[in-house]
Amino acid sequence: MDQEKLIVAEEDIDNRLDVYLADQYEELSRSHIQKLIKEELVKVNGKLEKSKYIVKTGDEIEIELPRVQEILIESENIPIQIVYEDDDVLVVDKQQGMVVHPAPGNYSGTLVNALLHHCGNNLSNINGVMRPGIVHRIDKDTSGLLVVAKNNHSHEILARQFREHTNTRKYHAIVVGNIKEEEATVDAPIGRHPVDRLKRTVISDGKHAITHFKVLERFRDFTYIEARLETGRTHQIRVHLSYIGNPLLGDPMYGAKTSKFNLKGQVLHAKTLGFIHPVRREYMEFTSELPDYFNKLLRIFNNSYSIKQ
Repeated sequence: MDQEKLIVAEEDIDNRLDVYLADQYEELSRSHIQKLIKEELVKVNGKLEKSKYIVKTGDEIEIELPRVQEILIESENIPIQIVYEDDDVLVVDKQQGMVVHPAPGNYSGTLVNALLHHCGNNLSNINGVMRPGIVHRIDKDTSGLLVVAKNNHSHEILARQFREHTNTRKYHAIVVGNIKEEEATVDAPIGRHPVDRLKRTVISDGKHAITHFKVLERFRDFTYIEARLETGRTHQIRVHLSYIGNPLLGDPMYGAKTSKFNLKGQVLHAKTLGFIHPVRREYMEFTSELPDYFNKLLRIFNNSYSIKQ
């Protein structure tokens, strides 16, 4: 078995223990988590608790998981675009379609496989052997910037910035429909969908979630926006934009199942990422150019969907 430790952040309080752990380990079902708790493989502050225990800020949770070293996560010579690198951190511009880390049924072709080839063992191991270096994720079909930790000290400091929302994350997106406001904020709690566990939804007992957005350009039937995350819930931008009636173009999970533009996923790009360097303690900010698929759509919209025509 592999033992991992988690510290409950303020944003995760008031959740049941099994719900909290199911959110942390999306590859595990809630029933699997409950089985681990029943088998006394989970401790809270050194004590055994039941699934219904309500987690509190600062709770230290130890969980024993089936050993995954038996699954060899191999390094693969996959090209990745490195925006910045030093002895402590690595900033990568991920292409659309690349999965960030291995999961059951998908152990190759991920960003982690590429990082192992590039960095060898110089990656943090806080999140276990399946997610070396991974501090935060973006969805498979979302392109753009993420920061990778090359040691545990850097990982802990960067993770704290994400928990406390002291970093900068701005996304560019194209949504379906016309947004009338120039700028707006969506403040709506997000939790697991009650029926489809792969999805998230706005739900009254969900986690606090805030997304700010502003309009960059309007087209007939579509709007080009910038979205800024104040919190960082799973699928947050996708859920919030769908909630207000303007789902991301190309998002089959929260919008239309098909698109006439032959897209490979939602039109969402993590364009700006800023954080305080974990060792030098200076603020660093990076900006990614829009990828080809995004620029191609903007050209199509300017030529054929301009509201000036």
